Amino acid sequence: MTAEPVLLSADHEGVRTLTLNRPHRKNAIDAALWTALADALRAVAADRSVRALVITGAGDAFCSGADISVPDNAHPIYRMRALTDVAALLYELPLPTVAKVTGVAVGAGWNLALGCDLVVATPEAKFSQIFARRGLSMDLGGSWLLPKLVGLQQAKRLALLAEDIDAEQARELGLVTWVVPAAEIDAHVADLGARLAAGPPVALAQIKALLNEGASSTHRDALAAEARAQGLNFATADAQEAFAAFAGRREPSYTGRWLIERPPIRTADGAMKSENGRTDA
Repeated sequence: MTAEPVLLSADHEGVRTLTLNRPHRKNAIDAALWTALADALRAVAADRSVRALVITGAGDAFCSGADISVPDNAHPIYRMRALTDVAALLYELPLPTVAKVTGVAVGAGWNLALGCDLVVATPEAKFSQIFARRGLSMDLGGSWLLPKLVGLQQAKRLALLAEDIDAEQARELGLVTWVVPAAEIDAHVADLGARLAAGPPVALAQIKALLNEGASSTHRDALAAEARAQGLNFATADAQEAFAAFAGRREPSYTGRWLIERPPIRTADGAMKSENGRTDA
């Protein structure tokens, strides 16, 4: 097993997998892993070929939270900045994200999973907002995510008591999307990633943003945002492709291509380079 703190899979049909890679510590996140994870998320955001993202953990755990066993002399403000960067980058990624959870997902590790759009877990998975047991309060966005997902009272129950719950309890609360047997989870997530990656990328990005923002906006704000997003969708070739596929009774093939490309720019050697990277003399 490589010593890299985050493993990057070879992209498969637009799906990239990031694996937290400290199995000897149940993938507890130290300073190096925080940095590597932030860098990996920035790379995903900048790569238009990535259409869906899966986050998982090496070995028999998803993530046991921040690694408090490792001395960290950094000021708490700087330590928290690393967490803030990861939480914001993950939540704002303009593509669907899936957490594949086996084993424990506690503290910041659970909130990392909750920051994904969908969560798939095995029956053996265990979850806990463990912070109070460590004399700490919630981080990595948990105080914002939990009440929106389960309501204020259940969020307080989970955070104040810091109790462990299993995958089926988490599913009943709406914190896990699917519970899948361990022998089937790889195939389930692979199929899910392929289905998401095959979708219209611009439309899926708009849907994700609308749902994320709609939870805390007024009805009129949501209507205005929907109108803006729909205008963007009609500016892509994907909308035309979807209509043509419907009329032709076939499956659509989405590219995320804009109908109106940005004008080409002239490079230092005098060639013209378009947005898609093609260079013409």
